[in-house]
Amino acid sequence: MVFRRRRRQRRQPPHFTYSRWDGSQTGFQVDADHLFDELADDLLYHGDVNNALCQMMQGGMQDMDGRQMEGIRDMLDKLRDRRREILDNHDLGGVFDDIAEALREVVEEERKALSDMVEQAAESGDERREELAGDSATMKNMELDMLPPDLAGQVKGLQNYEFESEEAQQKFEELMEQLREQLMQQQLDQIADGVNNMSPEDMQRMKDMLSELNKMLEQRANGEEPDFQKFMEDYGDFFPENPQTLDELLEVMAQRMAQAQQMMNSMSPEQRQQLQELSNQLMEDMDLNFQMNQLAENLREQFPQMGWGQGYDFQGQDPLDMPQAMDMMGELGDIDQLDNLLRGATNPGALAEVDIDRARDLLGDESAESLERMAELARMLEEAGLIENREGRYELTPRAIRKIGNGALEEIFKQMSDDMMGKHELHKAGQGHEREYETKAYEYGDPFNLHIEQTLRNSIARSGGGTPVRLHPDDFEIERTEQQVRSATVLMLDISMSMAMRDNFLPAKKVTMALHSLISSQYPRDFLGMVSFSEVAREFNAATLPELSWDYVYGTNMQHSFQLARKMLARESGTKQIIMITDGEPTAHITKSGQPYFNYPPSQETVDLTLAEVAKCTREDIRINTFVLDVTHYLRHFVEQISRMNGGRAFFTTNDNLGDYILHDFVEHKKSMVRGRR
Repeated sequence: MVFRRRRRQRRQPPHFTYSRWDGSQTGFQVDADHLFDELADDLLYHGDVNNALCQMMQGGMQDMDGRQMEGIRDMLDKLRDRRREILDNHDLGGVFDDIAEALREVVEEERKALSDMVEQAAESGDERREELAGDSATMKNMELDMLPPDLAGQVKGLQNYEFESEEAQQKFEELMEQLREQLMQQQLDQIADGVNNMSPEDMQRMKDMLSELNKMLEQRANGEEPDFQKFMEDYGDFFPENPQTLDELLEVMAQRMAQAQQMMNSMSPEQRQQLQELSNQLMEDMDLNFQMNQLAENLREQFPQMGWGQGYDFQGQDPLDMPQAMDMMGELGDIDQLDNLLRGATNPGALAEVDIDRARDLLGDESAESLERMAELARMLEEAGLIENREGRYELTPRAIRKIGNGALEEIFKQMSDDMMGKHELHKAGQGHEREYETKAYEYGDPFNLHIEQTLRNSIARSGGGTPVRLHPDDFEIERTEQQVRSATVLMLDISMSMAMRDNFLPAKKVTMALHSLISSQYPRDFLGMVSFSEVAREFNAATLPELSWDYVYGTNMQHSFQLARKMLARESGTKQIIMITDGEPTAHITKSGQPYFNYPPSQETVDLTLAEVAKCTREDIRINTFVLDVTHYLRHFVEQISRMNGGRAFFTTNDNLGDYILHDFVEHKKSMVRGRR
């Protein structure tokens, strides 16, 4: 068997180059608007941009062409499968089998040479030569027979053995050379190429380099700044990768040494002992060993996160030689590093730390493309003016809030018939302040919004001209104005835990966003207040609406919510109404001491206090329209009681058509108000 020499491919330190997406690059097609639409439901459900981005990163998304971008969960599954494949199929025992087989070949080559020597001496006819050859062969065979069973012992014995065969000696020396290089490469990947054929001067220079490296690490530990440039001027030829900083150099060296230690940790105790003894035997220069051990110790302190104590449970049958084992350890290390980075990525910017080329090797082209695109998500949204970074957290901008509301409104509109919606236009003149650019003859009781130009024309036409112009009441022409009606609405949104448990929260929040968008765009003079309620009630506004989420507490406090709604409407004019969305009975109220009280089933005190607030709303001419989800017999009875007391309406609906009911009812209510003013 010929000992296999395999040059391990060097893994370069991560480096990245970024450029603005200009549409010419191949890959997934995503723009900010599409991305924001994909995020919309998560934004509404969780109320947090950072959480929504994290959810998208985890689960992936579809691009504008319908292609699925992989999420982090899919990538972690791929890494787990690849790790399992390596460990289930390979065995580190091949590291020693390969060396043992190479040593056996050396010994067999030597024994064959000894046999040939005895045979040639016998054929010569020289008895003395035959006797000496026989004695020498016997002694050398006995010496070979006495070689220890362990690899380190065999190496030491053959190092002291005087070979008869030049071919066997050459094979042994080549084997030692390869093993030294591999053991050195196992520890110091960058400088392994320089280990072969080193002169004593070269060896001393390498020891000086390691000593200087240790010195720089000690300087850094003491708070000093090492002279890395001077080090590279003196020893840069040891590092063909040309690292630009001390950190870059040390990180790669630490990763390599940690992987070597992980390979040792992954072996059985017997295998580990054999490799250690073999290493000691081959790296017999004590000063070199000291410097390397010192470097490993310093790097362990500098990079404790590298997994120095980690090992892998190889359970396969395919034996690995040392170069293959180091390749596998490198791949496992890269898998673990990428795994840890992906698991710890809580925002898209963290994915910029991924070595995309290595990720492509481990996961494939599509996963690498997905990582590249996901790393740009937050930047795309920022540049589009939809989110902004505030003290390390992303927040929605006003533009984004409007976009969410318009999207929710559009989604609900799609479910409704065209004739259900319309602006409350009226072609009859009435009081107001919006000009229609039309005039009419003045009648008693009209607002005296005199149209000067038309009034003068009427006077001139009546009198035939001349000065001074004399006005008569019949000449007066006034400006027409649009019929204006104003309403004030408070939307009461149930955010108790049952809303989330029954999948009612997201549709209800979409309706809230849509109603806000409808009123702010179509009825800008109307007032919309918003109150959330669970154990207690809280007022919120459009800026905080996207962040609204359900409460992890028990309680449906309608009483407190009605109180807040009444106070908000007391400051407003026009027709007043409350729209309440709920899926539960009143199970909480505020006590006289100001503390929330909860009980299920609802206590009579809670019911009475809630109905007392309904009565106050009725006296203040505030109509209550209730939209009930997941109705129960008791809830139906209670809501019908509210309607009888207040005169408002009750709608028993589902989360599928909640938006149809509310928006249609709101607009129809506006139309009826206009008709009532004619």
